[in-house]
Amino acid sequence: MAQDVLCEVSNCKYWASGNKCAADAIYVVSHRGKKASKQEETDCQTFEPNV
Repeated sequence: MAQDVLCEVSNCKYWASGNKCAADAIYVVSHRGKKASKQEETDCQTFEPNV
């Protein structure tokens, strides 16, 4: 399992210094059911705007 999860979306509630993700868990989904062939077919559903 990954030790560090990197994120460049600085307006996310879970973004931390050094482009780290501070969320307790990460949820990634595919646009094509249970399988994805390339990166563009996925999204991080953990994102929450930092307001």
